[in-house]
Amino acid sequence: MLRFGRVAAMGTVTALILIAGVWASWGTAQHVLLTKGREQGTVEVSRCGEGSCSGPYSPVSSGSQTRERVVIEDSVAVAEGRTYSVVVKPGGEDVVRSGPAGMLYAWVPLGGALLLASVVVAGGLRLTRAAWGMAGAGVALLTAAFFAV
Repeated sequence: MLRFGRVAAMGTVTALILIAGVWASWGTAQHVLLTKGREQGTVEVSRCGEGSCSGPYSPVSSGSQTRERVVIEDSVAVAEGRTYSVVVKPGGEDVVRSGPAGMLYAWVPLGGALLLASVVVAGGLRLTRAAWGMAGAGVALLTAAFFAV
C-alpha cells in the first residue's frame, strides 16, 4: 500500500511538472508552430529597454502590413541593431521570433521541466532509464536552443 502511494504521488508530481512546462512553452510556441493565417515578416531591432525591444516591421507573407513599430521580448535571443524573422501575435503589435531558433527558444521551459521531472522520476519512481531519457531530451533541447539563438 505504501509503495502504491509513493508511485501515485511521484507520478502526479511528474505529470504536473511536465504539464507546467508545456503550458509555459505553449504561450509562445503556438504562434511559431501554427503560422497559417498569421502575419510573418522581419523586425529590425532599433531600441531596447525595460524588458522589451522595438523596431520597424517589414512583411514577408501576403496580407501582412508594414508597421512602424512592433514589440519583441528583450531576452538573450534579441540584440539591438539586428534583424529577426518574426510572427505577429493576433490583435496587437507584439511579435515572437520564428524559424528554427524561435521554435527551439519557445520550448525552453519544457526543456527545464524535463530536467526537473527526471530527478523526480529517478528518485521518487526509481525508473532510472526513463529518467536518463528525460534528462537527455531536456539537455538536448536546451543545448539546441542555446546554439540556435
